[in-house]
Amino acid sequence: MAENRMEQLVSLCKRRGFIFPSSEIYGGLKSCWDYGPLGVELKRNVKDAWWRSMVRSRADVVGIDCSILMHPKVWETSGHIAGFNDPLVDCKLCKARFRADTIEDQKCPKKPSLTPGACEGELTEPRQFNLMFKTFMGPLQDESAIVYLRPETAQGIFVNFKNVVDTSRMKPPFGIAQQGKSFRNEIVTENFIFRSREFEQMEMEFFVPPAEADEWYTYWRDARYQWFLDLGVSTENLRLRDHGEDELAHYSKACADIEYLFPFGWKELEGVANRTDFDLSRHAEATGKDLRYFDDQTREKYIPYVIEPALGLDRAVLTFLCEAFQEDQVEQDTRTVMRLHPALAPIKAGIFPLVKKKGLPEIAHKLEEDLRETFSVYYDEKGAIGRRYRRQDECGTPFCITIDFDTKDDDTVTIRDRDSLAQERIALDQVRGWLSERIPT
Repeated sequence: MAENRMEQLVSLCKRRGFIFPSSEIYGGLKSCWDYGPLGVELKRNVKDAWWRSMVRSRADVVGIDCSILMHPKVWETSGHIAGFNDPLVDCKLCKARFRADTIEDQKCPKKPSLTPGACEGELTEPRQFNLMFKTFMGPLQDESAIVYLRPETAQGIFVNFKNVVDTSRMKPPFGIAQQGKSFRNEIVTENFIFRSREFEQMEMEFFVPPAEADEWYTYWRDARYQWFLDLGVSTENLRLRDHGEDELAHYSKACADIEYLFPFGWKELEGVANRTDFDLSRHAEATGKDLRYFDDQTREKYIPYVIEPALGLDRAVLTFLCEAFQEDQVEQDTRTVMRLHPALAPIKAGIFPLVKKKGLPEIAHKLEEDLRETFSVYYDEKGAIGRRYRRQDECGTPFCITIDFDTKDDDTVTIRDRDSLAQERIALDQVRGWLSERIPT
């Protein structure tokens, strides 16, 4: 049933213009996806909600936007060139490749009911595979021209720590946030947009005095969990899981995963980690630059500890899509509806003239122009009104506004609620204010 639910969601995303396979007319490119008209609005709304929560609403966090290509020594210092690896095995029979550490979660391409190695194919011994995408800068393709597509956005923040401190006059505790593309040459890509080779991250590095690190780690772990609840994710489908000592990265003092119950099981959605002073110390050592912070009040110099909330934007989008996707019974019919939080919904209101004549479209278009200054709205005059409602239900539109013959007499319209199906009659000149009370902007 879970697999069928995922197939239904993927089908809806294609049908309604949320997400398309990349290069589809050429047969597609595995693990690459294009966001359609609704998908790009949903994605932007998720980014805006994160940025508003993490940066604009706080005096202690600033933003940055670093280049995708960085000096290759950045990745040498961070350990990505030597240690950013996954174990790879090959099937000698079908020639497929698998991650050795998650073999029990994968399927044999020849016999999907079996895991790799449990079928007739023999697996090779594991070997390490580096996940970094390598390319060349300039006309020559030799060792001196090698650069990498960044596998994470965090290192751009670390190498700009001193620049931000000097220019913005921030002092710990403070954070630097970034949103942007990252690239990992994953051995296994799976589950729609959950794991792909090109993805977008939203990360924040919060620099704190070492003595305050434990307190701030707890603060950000709980705050990030609450962010998903505030945007409509249910507590039944969301959990915090602290890492055991054997799971921690060598540079981490503590780490917790925010996990979501996807149709394919509990999976990591966001990680919150106490990275200690590892990154700044490594970059200071490699460059000879003094990355200590000087507290002019205590006269103390120290390398800050870092608390890092790191979220994959595409995983967040998939989480909100999975949480929103529902089917219910309406008058003996099955209705497919996307119950997206109004702040995230790609379209905030559908505007429908009851018929395409007798002056109703003119009134509807005038309302559309008025609302579009504030909200993303959609005008539709084609088909029966019930069919138009259903289309917007699948798009996740929280409200639909109908202009009918009574509108011409009393300047009122009907607003239908997506979730309760309740309808309310209000004055035409009050629609903007009515929506503003119910839709965060």
